[in-house]
Amino acid sequence: MKQRKIVLTRLPYVALALLVLSASPGARAASSAASARQRDGYDYYAIGNVQASRPAPTQLGLMLSGGGQWLPDAFGWFAEKAGHGHLVILRASGADDLQREIFRDGGGFASAQTLVFHDRKPASDPAVLDIVKHADAIYFGGGDQSRYVRYWKDTPLSAALDAHVKAGKPIGGTSAGLAILGAYSYGAMDGGSLISRLALSDPAGPHVTLVRNFLHLPFLSNVITDTHFAKRDRLGRLITFVARLAAEEKNPAITGIGVDEDTVLCVDSSGLGRVFTAGAGLAWVVRPMHGPEQLTPNKPLEMSALPIVAAGTSSIVDLNRFVIEQPAFEFTVSVKQGVLIGNERTAAARLNSEPHWSLGVHGGVGVIDKGALTPQKEALYRAGLTNALNAGGKVLRDGGSSLDAVEAAVRVLEDDPLFNAGKGAVFNAEGRNELDAAIMDGRTRRAGAVASVTRTKNPVSLARAVMEKSEHVMLAGEGADTYSKLRGLEQVDAGYFRTEERWQQYLQWRATQKVTPERTHLYGTVGAVALDRDGHLSAATSTGGLTGKRWGRIGDSPVIGAGTYAEDGIAAVSATGTGEYFIRSSAARQVRDRVEWQGESIQDAVDDTIEDIEILGGDGAVMGMDGSGHVAFSMNSVGMYRGWVSSQSASATAIYADERIAP
Repeated sequence: MKQRKIVLTRLPYVALALLVLSASPGARAASSAASARQRDGYDYYAIGNVQASRPAPTQLGLMLSGGGQWLPDAFGWFAEKAGHGHLVILRASGADDLQREIFRDGGGFASAQTLVFHDRKPASDPAVLDIVKHADAIYFGGGDQSRYVRYWKDTPLSAALDAHVKAGKPIGGTSAGLAILGAYSYGAMDGGSLISRLALSDPAGPHVTLVRNFLHLPFLSNVITDTHFAKRDRLGRLITFVARLAAEEKNPAITGIGVDEDTVLCVDSSGLGRVFTAGAGLAWVVRPMHGPEQLTPNKPLEMSALPIVAAGTSSIVDLNRFVIEQPAFEFTVSVKQGVLIGNERTAAARLNSEPHWSLGVHGGVGVIDKGALTPQKEALYRAGLTNALNAGGKVLRDGGSSLDAVEAAVRVLEDDPLFNAGKGAVFNAEGRNELDAAIMDGRTRRAGAVASVTRTKNPVSLARAVMEKSEHVMLAGEGADTYSKLRGLEQVDAGYFRTEERWQQYLQWRATQKVTPERTHLYGTVGAVALDRDGHLSAATSTGGLTGKRWGRIGDSPVIGAGTYAEDGIAAVSATGTGEYFIRSSAARQVRDRVEWQGESIQDAVDDTIEDIEILGGDGAVMGMDGSGHVAFSMNSVGMYRGWVSSQSASATAIYADERIAP
């Protein structure tokens, strides 16, 4: 393979960027942008030789990527359409990771440049517009499509993107970047990610935020696109989008195109597309021949005889006629009272049955060989876990939210003196109880956390108050205590948290500056993860920290992305162990990223994360739940206090490492 001279820049290392970007008008614009990064509201990155001549002519092409891992073969096709010239990546979050991977393995671009927008102003910046004008290929990264809409719609940049395509150059996007390619887009303008069941139940409702006339790309003039399709059960919501647009636009030609994760639909200048996939992914076409029979606010969708066609790697997708030659399969579905009825060929099958819910809890880890606990104490631990499962499970069984469920479950564990959270928390160096907690809503990714609180009976409820009632994410110390009282949460005196066992551990620490650990419960943090009937994930964690902790020490439990994390469709995580190592490894976020970006199962993700923590020198455990409600536990100790219940399984608890309680 021919060696390339690679120059990688990240602002504010402007001097290096100026050496690379100095020749063409587009290059000069990039240099100007580099020196004005903060003022102009965007970051600039470049790799490769931006001065090189394009080796071959460009050709029109559309690259529709469903998210997940990127595919070298598809990017090879994209690079060929770009004449192996210069790629420009436009994003509204992130950095230069995508451009580095594409440049290294993506089929031979002369250079790649990335512009990361932080507001709307750069969409009118002449320097930005010149970079876009001189691009040979444009690609939109993932993230939050509402930012693309807010930052770019009806700006000179959107006009420049249309001009790019009219000039016969390729364009594409992944995940949120695909969601904006059609003439119609789901904008996610309410801050959430709409799930199929909610969309079908109220197609005319405020959660269905549709955007029109953002871009004007060939072959997509009547199209709305969707991503992460089968994995995130999005058939129902795409049907909803198509139905609503068909009714509002009075246009029966409205068509939905969904693309699975790890899958790309590449469309050439004649309108013919082919599918690339890393597994068994598909591209889906939804094109009803009639509008909905009912589209009224607060009323569920009603439609019949909807043809669904899926394209695989042997298929040809003709976007001139919206016909798939040699389809992977085709079938017909109907929607009755907001319920999808028909052939269960996708991961959206659970839309056709009783909505599913799931709850997992943990109460810490230890060296728990069989026989290490007395039968009486083992029974108490299992009873405590069962009580938490009952509390959270009742919320979910009654149709409540995952957020309510994890709070309810953790409150029970905070009230149980067996666990190092709430009542029964350990003492710090001054002989006081300082409590930490966090909670996160996977639907909105809002989060709340508190640290070093001393008077709130249930810190997890204070964390939720911070999330929902304040403009902050984390409050600590006296300020958190004051806020708790202001919000009217139950206050207790210091003696409430005291147990004799914890006090004796403190006295031992004060005499020796170390504690002989209770091996069966080395780390007593508690936590819960849940999936509700509407498909939303949440997570919560609570702890008393370490015996003898000094100087306001805070562990991983209240740190979002370390001890706690939740994001719909991907993962909810709660961790326990040596918090410093979980913070250093971004443990909870690492689980999420392994599921999303590496395509790992939730079990593999928690296993690999614990291995990473162990390499650093840390001990502990991670509990995770994926977007379908599968729960997984992983530990590098000999036991973990844990439990699980779902709409399909009775509650079960486990303590020893070899006990299995979940599929």
